[in-house]
Amino acid sequence: MINTGMNVDLNSGLKTFIEYMSAVRGVSHHTIIAYKYDIRKFIGFIQFYYDHELISYQEIDKDTIRHFLGSEFEKGYSARTVARRLATLKSLFKYLVREGWTETNPALIVKSPKIPKPLPKFFSEKVMDMLMDAPAIDSLIGIRDRAILELFYSTGMRLGELIALNIGNINSSDQVIRVHGKGQKERMVPFGNRARKYLEKYLKRRGTGFISGDINEPVFVNSKGRRLHPSTVQRRICKYIKAISAGTHMGPHTIRHSFATHLMDRGADIRAVKDLLGHSSLSSTQVYTHVQPERMKKIYKQAHPHGTK
Repeated sequence: MINTGMNVDLNSGLKTFIEYMSAVRGVSHHTIIAYKYDIRKFIGFIQFYYDHELISYQEIDKDTIRHFLGSEFEKGYSARTVARRLATLKSLFKYLVREGWTETNPALIVKSPKIPKPLPKFFSEKVMDMLMDAPAIDSLIGIRDRAILELFYSTGMRLGELIALNIGNINSSDQVIRVHGKGQKERMVPFGNRARKYLEKYLKRRGTGFISGDINEPVFVNSKGRRLHPSTVQRRICKYIKAISAGTHMGPHTIRHSFATHLMDRGADIRAVKDLLGHSSLSSTQVYTHVQPERMKKIYKQAHPHGTK
């Protein structure tokens, strides 16, 4: 039922929606700013579209919203930005329907624009070998960093997953790791001989090991023996990347992309790669199937006599 006692105009709807999202839903300050910006743009369009200012949300239909999104495309906004505008309108109308200020959510039946997925950035196998050799292994920190790099590349795990590892998560004899991924989903990931070698060196230098260590002890720690902070690992990895590849802005996730890309390049089954990465959907892994054709095009252009003509 529509709340006929309160005919909400556009600006009043914006105000009450923002108050609700901020005070009740606890939405972040940055999201609130984005909501305000998107809805004000929509209000400006609506007032122009209907050619008068005294409009209620009840008058707005799916075609109005489609015309608004079309006008945003015409102004040069990206599909990602236009999709965000639509998501904001869906949230706004959902709130207005819940409050009884309009009967339907016209934004729900408007299709979101398809957002092109950028190809993941990755290192060549040669560059990965250089990166592994970047830390100086004459110190505990250097050996630790080498072990971190080797483990990242050997398993493709996420930064948060690596930080959270305890000694009890690693089965050194079988060379598998129990990883707790997103949503606390657990998976078993194998790791190679080089990763095992540097993990054992690092733990031995620390005075512990897979057999002698406490199973709840963090695998990677700082100088005070506390679990490493993600920003520390991010900073250390970026330092080594810059040392071998000047000018790049890459980090641990680039190593994850390299892990998956190199597996696919060498014929690994996409479903196996999906399980190793801990993806919940195969569509997340399919991005790596597009990397090979791009590399083939590059090789073709470089090698074929008519490749660049």
